[in-house]
Amino acid sequence: MKVAIVHDNVGEFGGAERVVLALSEMFPDAPIYTAFKRKGPFLDRLKGRKIIASWAQNIPFFSTKLHSPLRFLAPWIWGSFDFSKYELVISSASWYITKGFGSRNETRDTRHVTRKPVEICYIHTPPRWLYGYDTPLGDRNIFVKIYKNILAHFLRIYDFEAAQRVNYFVANSENVAARVEKFYRREAIVIYPPIEIPNSKLQITNGKKDYYLIISRITGGKGIEMAVRAAKKLKIKMKIAGGVSGYSQTHEWLKKNAVGDIEYLGYVTDEEQAKFYSEAKAFLALERDVDFGMTPVEAMVYGAPVIAYNSGGYSESVIDATRDTRHATRSTGVLFEDYTVEGLVAAIKRFEKIKFDEDVLRGHAKKFSKERFKKEILGFVKGVL
Repeated sequence: MKVAIVHDNVGEFGGAERVVLALSEMFPDAPIYTAFKRKGPFLDRLKGRKIIASWAQNIPFFSTKLHSPLRFLAPWIWGSFDFSKYELVISSASWYITKGFGSRNETRDTRHVTRKPVEICYIHTPPRWLYGYDTPLGDRNIFVKIYKNILAHFLRIYDFEAAQRVNYFVANSENVAARVEKFYRREAIVIYPPIEIPNSKLQITNGKKDYYLIISRITGGKGIEMAVRAAKKLKIKMKIAGGVSGYSQTHEWLKKNAVGDIEYLGYVTDEEQAKFYSEAKAFLALERDVDFGMTPVEAMVYGAPVIAYNSGGYSESVIDATRDTRHATRSTGVLFEDYTVEGLVAAIKRFEKIKFDEDVLRGHAKKFSKERFKKEILGFVKGVL
């Protein structure tokens, strides 16, 4: 079976990119089609894979600065690829409208001209910026806001039409499946994304230390500023790790405010992440309307309970401890509703009164393993083909 994988871009490395890595392990001969690529940790991890970038790669500065303002090119970028020689296309879709390569609703006439493959779209979310969800930049500039609103009107039409050509949707969470139904009027099955589970317990027993941890792309909308202010108010230790993303000013703000017991670590390797997860007192997950959120589950793998804002996918992975117990027999963290510094402070204080069972945390994380992801994806592929 000839398979192709399509992904937004080969640039930053996050949860969506871990899905692509798992897919490329499952289908090692499948080329990865993408709008553009640039040097970085994701490209390094794809070493040896065939990566086919679109013609937009040749536009000066497109991969570094212009891909966002020129996102109106997306229909022409994806339309320039010919997938007629493939039987199956698996698209990994989030912000760049990476879908619409399939044969659903194909007319009899076009079938004689160009053969289209079956498309399974693994959707991380319908583009957040098209449908009113928080994005890193927001609308600080009135001209950017006007441009975005005009552009979004036309690209929402294109996005909907592209979604109708997808043969099957697979969502990364119940939360995203509901968005697929709402915006595309399509059904999606849920297969949670792959989480790496270490084979040896020795890799996850470095001993607990007295700090709270955030691992995230350093950009707006992640609740990083709120976490720093809460840490200062409570006088607690905090470590923040992650690479800079997009055009947000969060990085500059963080460099100025990460002082004393608050440490900004920058980008860290997987090995370093494992160390910080296993040592952390708790992991903070503070994004609003998160699509799924893989980092809370990664924290549980290493025995770290989670303090998360009760929104989006966090409520699917974090089992909330009750407010009146001192021992959480099956809980994996604390969820809070008040998205303010005071709300987070109250959640941390509540967390401090609860004792969590590391075996429960690790056992819960195994439900999201990479092996489970591969098995469910392969089962679905066999079923539909």
